[in-house]
Amino acid sequence: MGDKIKFAAALLLVALGLIGYYLLSDQALILRVLSVLGGVAAGTAVAWFTEPGQRFLVYGRETVVETKKVVWPGRKETMQTTGVVFAFVVLMAVFLWITDKGLQWVVYDVILGWTKS
Repeated sequence: MGDKIKFAAALLLVALGLIGYYLLSDQALILRVLSVLGGVAAGTAVAWFTEPGQRFLVYGRETVVETKKVVWPGRKETMQTTGVVFAFVVLMAVFLWITDKGLQWVVYDVILGWTKS
């Protein structure tokens, strides 16, 4: 129950930051943006101390550890993969263009008889 109250307080703080943005409409834009950022920061700080917030922190740390285990491709492999993707895109573009022109010919010239002059 305590976590739900903390989350509600966090959402309230974010909402107050957004409300402050509109209430400060006659003030400088920097103050309005700081109002939103302050509300988000305060809401995040409150949500941080909940049990789901702590689980999210552990998840984030585990994610960083797993990211460090990834073997990232080198420059050569990246360039080869990019080349394959570009070649596939060009082939698909040509295929779709041929298909479009073929259907256009069938529909307009063969079926409807609307030959272009």
